[in-house]
Formats: sequence, structure tokens, C-alpha cells
Amino acid sequence: MQTLSHYLNGQLFAGQSQRTSPVYNPATGEQSALVALASADETREAVRIADEAFVAWSKTSPLKRSRILFKFKALVEEHTDELARLISSEHGKVFSDAKGEVTRGLEVVEFACGIPHLQKGEHSMNVGTGVDSYSMMQPLGVCAGISPFNFPAMVPMWMFPIALACGNTFVMKPSEKDPSTPLRLAELLKEAGLPDGVFNVVNGDKEAVDVLLTDERVQAVSFVGSTPIAEYIYATASANGKRVQALGGAKNHMVIMPDADLDQAVGALMGAAYGSAGERCMAISVAVPVGDETANRLREKLVAELDKLTVGPGLVDGPDNDMGPLITREHRDKVASYIQTGVDEGAELVVDGRQTTIEGAGDGYFIGGTLFDHVTPKMRIHSEEIFGPVLAIARVASFDDAVSMINAHEYGNGTAIFTRDGDAARQYCEQIQVGMVGVNVPIPVPMAFHSFGGWKRSLFGPLHMHGPDGVRFYNRMKTITQRWPSGIREETNHFTMPTM
Repeated sequence: MQTLSHYLNGQLFAGQSQRTSPVYNPATGEQSALVALASADETREAVRIADEAFVAWSKTSPLKRSRILFKFKALVEEHTDELARLISSEHGKVFSDAKGEVTRGLEVVEFACGIPHLQKGEHSMNVGTGVDSYSMMQPLGVCAGISPFNFPAMVPMWMFPIALACGNTFVMKPSEKDPSTPLRLAELLKEAGLPDGVFNVVNGDKEAVDVLLTDERVQAVSFVGSTPIAEYIYATASANGKRVQALGGAKNHMVIMPDADLDQAVGALMGAAYGSAGERCMAISVAVPVGDETANRLREKLVAELDKLTVGPGLVDGPDNDMGPLITREHRDKVASYIQTGVDEGAELVVDGRQTTIEGAGDGYFIGGTLFDHVTPKMRIHSEEIFGPVLAIARVASFDDAVSMINAHEYGNGTAIFTRDGDAARQYCEQIQVGMVGVNVPIPVPMAFHSFGGWKRSLFGPLHMHGPDGVRFYNRMKTITQRWPSGIREETNHFTMPTM
């Protein structure tokens, strides 16, 4: 069976730890590979290689770094189908969704290609008599990225393209559940002309992560994952003097006002709640209809759409399914247990995805689209992130009740409101305590030239991912104030031999 290794100093590196973890095809439940798990010493070696490579890479002109990223962008575009197949085979999401993931990651690469402009400093003349002041943005050194299983291409590309463009070197620690895509991206970076050692991939678990959080040569850590782990990453890396941006969990609500275009809202909810089997940090997991009449109409339309939802493997001959399997058997069972918890807590289970059967899927990790109604804030299926295809309807009597319920939640990642009322939308955008807001847009993920990040316990650290915050995160600002002595110019030319 194939063993997936690490990528150090421009080549695949098998490692010597002898520890491995299985990689599965979620659509069948069959093991497809093993992935090597790095020891602490092997992780330190990756950091050493990146630290040595930083000396030359940081002195490479921004224009040359940009040209390498332009070539990388072209190579990723050329290999999009290949990368999408890798994602589908190890994560389970349907092929078209996997291609969309690659495209969204590419948008950050495109943004990073503008680094000659983005990394310009500021300049002020005559801040005092004969005194000028200017700033310069300089790279940090070795940076580390720790990414989740749900976006094995996009989330790493939120991190390393901007870090590399700014002149840093990078150690990527992807999820051990779907490690093939980051390894392939490393090969494409080398093909684009990236010098050896500038980008490295270490597959591993907590042993590898803890080295990245504590090694004094690592200057910054980027993380996306669950809130408990984000909190641990932030606390540990910060205590060791590192910059940290750690994105955590979410419980994203979508408010449906009585005046909303209900067909539009239902279509948006179906994709936002059940796309990628709900394994998105920006998935809408709570629908908040205002008024019982709105709720009843919404529920009726959702049930009709769920009846048409196609669930099956991510890679098929013919049209894509709407939704694929969950990532692992353990996660499938966890989602199923949340469904039972909702029933036990008194929510009305309208559609039970546990009853979904997939013909010819073997032991694939499938759960169908699930719908609850009459969910209240005290229930765990409202307070906790399920990370599966489970949508809760939480009815409220008024706009103010909707805002209060959402603002009371510990997470503040993304939210949306569907309405025709501009005043309601404007008030919602102002009052809601959430980092990313959509108005008639169900998944308000910013474009790469804006920054991505939530509020409250959805983000630890002051700076968001990509966009302007990403450039700030991967640079140090240095300010120079200078004055040159006056009156020392030679006013005449000398053509005679200089003498003492």
C-alpha cells in the first residue's frame, strides 16, 4: 500500500519515525494509503531547512517572487482537475465542489502575485526640518501553517502564497486525513521555480504541531480548525513569542424575513447547509425564520427540496451528486449522535438523514440531509458546531429576537439575512456581532483581496486571513526617521590632483 511522505528541501522525504496513519476513501470506507507521521526531530529538521532557505529567499526581489507565483498559478490551473480528484478521493466532496475549492484558493494566489505593490511602505517628507520618515515591510522568517481536513487545497492557499510572496519560508502541516493535495501543491511550486527549502510539508499529529508552536525559529503560525484546538494553538504559540492567527469553530445563522423571496432563500439554504456535507466553517446550520407563517412556508419548501437531494460518491461517471460522504467513520458517527441528541432534547426531527442508503457505496461514510424544527438556543444542536448536513430551524417572533439570539451565541464567524427591506438589512449589518455578513448571500466568504475572519470564539488573534490583514500578518513594519547633515556639499568641481 502506498505511503504518503513529507516534502522537505524540494523533494519527497519518507522519514524514519515508523509512525503512520491510515487514509481512507470516504465514499467506500476502503483504506487508500498510509501517511507518515513526523517525529519531533523530523519536524525540527523541516524548520531548520526553512530557516536556512530564508536567508536567500528574503533577499529575492518581490518582482521575482511574484513571477514564480504567476507560474504556480498557471500550473494549478492546468492541474485543477487532477487536484480536484485528489480532494474528492480523500475528503469525499463532489468533484465540482472540489474544483470550486481549488478556484477559491487560486484567488489568493492571484492576490499574492501583486506583492510588489502590496509590500510597499509609506513615506513622509519634512516631518521635521530636513527630516524625512519612511517605513518598510520586511518578512518575518519561518512561518508555519496548520490546516483542517475540510479544505485541503483552499485553506493552505489562504496561507502560504502570501507568506512566500512577502519573502518568508514556510512549513505546512496539513490534515493527516487528506494529505495528498498539499504534497502535490509543493511539487507544483518547485516546478514553478520556487527554490528548494522555501516551502516544506510535514505530515503529522500533535507531536509535529507542538514543535511548530514552540521552536524559536518559527516566527508565525496560521491555523484553521475547531475552537478548542484554535485556543490551544493561540495560547501555546503566543506564549512562545509567535504571531498567531487561529480561526476556530462556527455556528452560522441565516435570518429569513417575512418579505424575503422564499424560493431564493430555500435555494440558498440547500447549498449553504448541505453542500460539502455541511463540512464547511461557513456552512449555514441554523435557519432563523421571523414569524410562524414564514417558518411554516420555509419548512414546507425545504422538505420538498430535501426529497430531491442526491447523495452519493464525490467521483462518479455522469452528473455530480449534490452531496458526498463525511470524512471518516468516526465523524459520521459523531454527526449521527448529534441527531439523536436533538431528538432527546425535544427538537422535532422533520427529515432524518441517518435513514439514507447509498446503493453500491459499500461502507461509505454517508448521512443524508437532516432537518430539525422548533430548535431553541438551550439545545446542544444549536449551541455546538455539528459540522455535518444538519440544518436547524430556530423560530423567532421578530427581527430583534433574531439579532439577540445570534449575538448571544459564543461563535461569530458568518451569518446572512434574506430580505427585500434595505433598512432591515442595514440594521442587521450594523447590529450583528459576527465577522462576515451576507445580505441575500448565504455564504459570505470574502474575495481574496478582502480578509476572512470571524468574531468572538471563532477567531483568536487580531489579524484575519488573506487580503490586507494577511499581508500585515506576514510582514514586520520598520520605520526609519532620517536627517542628513546640511552644508557639506562641494560647490565646485576639482580637476587637479587631490593632495593633502
